Parts: sequence; structure tokens; C-alpha cells
Amino acid sequence: MNKSVKREAILKVAERLFYEHGFKGVGLKQIISEANVATMTLYNHFPSKENLVEEVLKQREERYWAYLDSHVEMDSDSPFVLAVEAHGHWLKEQSYKGDMFLRAIEDYAGTNNDIENIARGHKLKLLKYLQKLAQKKGKDNEQHLANQLTLLLEGTTSMTTLIGAEKATEYSISIARTLVKHTS
Repeated sequence: MNKSVKREAILKVAERLFYEHGFKGVGLKQIISEANVATMTLYNHFPSKENLVEEVLKQREERYWAYLDSHVEMDSDSPFVLAVEAHGHWLKEQSYKGDMFLRAIEDYAGTNNDIENIARGHKLKLLKYLQKLAQKKGKDNEQHLANQLTLLLEGTTSMTTLIGAEKATEYSISIARTLVKHTS
């Protein structure tokens, strides 16, 4: 394996393990073993577990935004409903056990500002993304609508662990349609 292939293998294994078992529930030895790399290989790419967590979160965020952008047509009649649908599909395919960014905020609150900032930044970026959609569609009080839709998406994420991604998304789409309908 060359360096970039090994780095990607480490990131892929780390993301899966962190998602399945939490950040605190996984040690570097387990990642090294499952990625089938030498200890020094991991440390050459990631000087610490925290650096690895940061890179996993950054990579996951890039994939989320690429996914959302590929499903949301800004010029459609309701990009908001498309965003809710895309978020729901992401949950079903990538986030069926809850939100990795919220876990990072919980696990690293007050102990690692870089990790916490990446996770909080992701949530803020979602809010700003929805606000930008509202502005583009000429909605009055775009901040208000963006807050409501962000709460809706975060609620959808939480409900996925209780009722499943499909059902949570179905309810969210219905709510999004109502929100958009009642917003000028």
C-alpha cells in the first residue's frame, strides 16, 4: 500500500469504528489492527488520536456537503423539501445510528476545542446553507425559516434512532412542506 492508500484506509476504518463505538470507545491499536497498518504508519499520517478524529470529521463533512449539493436543485420550486429528502437519504445510508458531529461535541466539549469547533462549525454551516436557500428563494425572514428547517433536520436525525430514517424523513418532508407553504 502506498502512503495515500494507507492514509485513506486508516480514515475509513477510524470513521467506521468511531461511528459504531464512539470516539472514546475506540483505541488506536484497534484502528491500526483493522486498517492493517504499522503503528508508525498511523503516527506518520496522524500525530495523535485527536488529529485522526479531526480528519475523520472533516472528511465526513465534505461527503455530507457533496451529497446534499448533488441532490438539492437551488432553482427548484422547493429546494427546502429537496434538502430534507437528501438529509433523510444521508441518514439512511450514512448516519442511521445518530449524528457523529453531535457525538463529537458531547465527547470533546471543553476538552478539545479543535474537534468541538469542527463539529459546531458543521452545524452552523447547515444553518447558513438553509438561510442562503431562503434568501435565494426570496423568503421573508430567512433567518427564522433557516432556524426552523435546521431544527427539523436535527430532529429528523434524532428520531432516526427511534423510528428509522425512512419514517423520520417522511414526517420531516411533510413538516417542511407545511413550513414552506406558510412562509412568504
